[in-house]
Amino acid sequence: MAELSIKHRTTYSYRFPVQLTPYRLLLRPREGPDLLLQHHQITVSPEGRVAWTTDVFGNAVATLTFSEPTRRLEIVSHADVDLKSQAWPVFDIAASGATYPFLYDDQDWKDLGSLRDAQYPDPSGELHQWVMGFVMGNSTDTLSLLKDLSAGVANGVAYQGRDIEGTQAPLETLRVRSGSCRDLATLFAESVRVLGLGARIVSGYLHDPVRTLVGSSPGGSTHAWVEVFLPGAGWIAFDPTNRSMGSANLIPVAVARDITQLMPVSGTFIGPADAFVSMDVAVDIALIA
Repeated sequence: MAELSIKHRTTYSYRFPVQLTPYRLLLRPREGPDLLLQHHQITVSPEGRVAWTTDVFGNAVATLTFSEPTRRLEIVSHADVDLKSQAWPVFDIAASGATYPFLYDDQDWKDLGSLRDAQYPDPSGELHQWVMGFVMGNSTDTLSLLKDLSAGVANGVAYQGRDIEGTQAPLETLRVRSGSCRDLATLFAESVRVLGLGARIVSGYLHDPVRTLVGSSPGGSTHAWVEVFLPGAGWIAFDPTNRSMGSANLIPVAVARDITQLMPVSGTFIGPADAFVSMDVAVDIALIA
């Protein structure tokens, strides 16, 4: 449990004044049983209009619009949160879902919809075969299976930080045996869906003041992980990058079916093609005294 201050700064630089298109922001921490949002504010330079909506997943979405051309754009998100997650959580999985394979009830099956459907082609069944290698017999403990699968992703894929945009397809990650946290999260989510279970990808922050977790950086870092829906327990967080289960050290911002729907800041500009100079991102997470 910790009270934290999160500052997420994104800065764009341009050679010439450019007209900015509307920018879409997913930066407001997502409240839930393990996280209480105490304060959140977005500041922008140059000044712009901020309009808030929610998307189909219930994420808070801010849209920025600008009236004047600029050579620099700075977006700062400041949030104070109370992180209540336990280091060793106990999940009350219903008897109907404690053993795999199991069937969701009709309502959950319908509502999970595309969150239980594979999102990537697997023409030769390579991913399916890899996933089924973790299923020990015709009846196995569901939570143990998911933990083994998460560990299997971490053991089989070397973590490699990557600042460029884009995410590897699950089969590519298996073949190259390396990937970023978003690649590992995508592989794990797709593997869970191969099992017929509902999964969603989460973007947010990794809080690791002692720097023992994979993917952490001084001050704090953005991160991606997965939540799996199990009867009775609801959405359970799995971070395959760190072989962990539960929300300790994880600050969720948004959830979605696919990682491409979770860009923290997205937008473009109207101007010369060579106007863009750089984009810099800095995250600072500190304990509130």
